[in-house]
Amino acid sequence: MPNLKRNADPCVTKGCMWPKTGSYVYVPITIGPEYTTAERNIIINSLLTFHQTTCIRFVWRSMQQDYLSFFSGTGCWSYVGRQGGVQQVSLLKNGCLYTATVEHEVLHALGYNHEHVRSDRDTYVSILTTNIEPGFESNFVKVATNNLGTPYDFNSVMQYSKYSFSKNDLPTIIAKSDPNLEFGDATQMSVNDITRVNKLYGCCK
Repeated sequence: MPNLKRNADPCVTKGCMWPKTGSYVYVPITIGPEYTTAERNIIINSLLTFHQTTCIRFVWRSMQQDYLSFFSGTGCWSYVGRQGGVQQVSLLKNGCLYTATVEHEVLHALGYNHEHVRSDRDTYVSILTTNIEPGFESNFVKVATNNLGTPYDFNSVMQYSKYSFSKNDLPTIIAKSDPNLEFGDATQMSVNDITRVNKLYGCCK
């Protein structure tokens, strides 16, 4: 299982960004044959949200060496940043085919880590380690992210819910500003999610 983190990862300074050609960043893709037409359309329409708000453009893979391969694997996951060659993105047919989930995994592939692991997270959230299910602690390790001048965003599609990986139904993440705040249920990319893509990839938006 890959390392599932986001907000602009340190790797973006070491070659894990997708290359820009002219005004656009073209990301080749394939979608596995296991999906029905309706399921494929959910993935495609979710990818098109990036076309509407950023300079990211998804194109069908022909001969390109580096590309994203969407398939129905175990759960919803993606590697962080461009890995080189075929790069799998798992979107389980029963559970992952939602706009926010597709956007979430694609943002990983573009180079972003989860909101709650960003470098300044300790100012905004508390991680309650005693409630984390053993073996899943790595999902809460802080990363030296480039936050691109954008604020911590509880409305980001990259934000975990407050009960993620809980062993006892108690919160694993709480907001310092309001311990009762509920989060992690975004249905689409937030303004900050979009801004981060445009800043990192130099889009004119």
